[in-house]
Amino acid sequence: MPSILGAAGSCYQKDCEMLNNGTILQITNLKTRFFTRRGVVKAVDGVNFELRLGECLCLVGESGCGKSVTALSILGLIESPQGRVIDGEARYHNRDLLKCSSGELRRIRGREIAMIFQDAQSALNPVFTVGDQIIEQIKLHLKTADNEAKDRAITLLEEVGIPSAESALDRYPHQLSGGMRQRAMIAMSLSCDPQILIADEPTTAVDVTVRAQILNLFKELKVNRKMSLIFITHDFGVVSEIGDRAVIVYAGKDVETAPVSEIIESPKHPYSVGLLNCLPDFTKVADRLVSIPGSTPDPTAPPSGCPFHPRCAHVMDICRRQEPKRIRLSDEHSVSCYLYKG
Repeated sequence: MPSILGAAGSCYQKDCEMLNNGTILQITNLKTRFFTRRGVVKAVDGVNFELRLGECLCLVGESGCGKSVTALSILGLIESPQGRVIDGEARYHNRDLLKCSSGELRRIRGREIAMIFQDAQSALNPVFTVGDQIIEQIKLHLKTADNEAKDRAITLLEEVGIPSAESALDRYPHQLSGGMRQRAMIAMSLSCDPQILIADEPTTAVDVTVRAQILNLFKELKVNRKMSLIFITHDFGVVSEIGDRAVIVYAGKDVETAPVSEIIESPKHPYSVGLLNCLPDFTKVADRLVSIPGSTPDPTAPPSGCPFHPRCAHVMDICRRQEPKRIRLSDEHSVSCYLYKG
């Protein structure tokens, strides 16, 4: 006999289970397509992961594997009509974000879930001061008076380590260094105390010293504000410094998920092994850098079977014919690969 609660009861039960497990966001079978003249681009093709309260979850993979599109899909920022989320769920509390109206998403974005975009220079509006942009967001979501919003903006800039924060409010983005622009973006994303912060390659365009400072800043923010963080990167060096768990993404699919310590010490998927082998070993200066052979597949015509099989040293006949199913190796570690049996 079907439940008298129906679909609504099923969703309520699922949300209760998520919260009891400490999960704040659950992504299930997310699929995003771009419809172009060349064909249909399968940018995200069945990504699954969960974000737990107070953790840093890293989405890891090469450029073009679907990490950023996954984040944009969750927040409803895919440009239509060329781009469209065609399937999946993104459950946040008692809502599926993929089914929210544009008005609901505008209230959630920035207020409850914030995102730091990859290129701060492009993300910040060049014709408005940094202060104007931060204050506007505070006033929009928190409905505060002008003087309160300004005081909050100054406090935020101080929190992220911008010197002379009050005078920095009156500067335009081009008047700040790359590191300072990135810090201003972080301050803007924190302005409404979001529960989830998505950081898309926030250390890409900065030097090593600034990168270390920004990573330390994220560590402090996660602890002090008790935020859940999705950190998008291609660099396992960054993952090892900041991540609690990692989701390895390839060709729009999550191919391995595990705690960071476990995936670094004992990666299972050949792609994960390849990414780790690409890290330079400074104890062996004379050795050549290792790279993964081949290149990422054409998203308009992905290979049959396992998408990684054209580049895999362990490829078998079944890899070419049939896509592997997810295998749970332990409570915390899962992988999609025929090298392992469930």
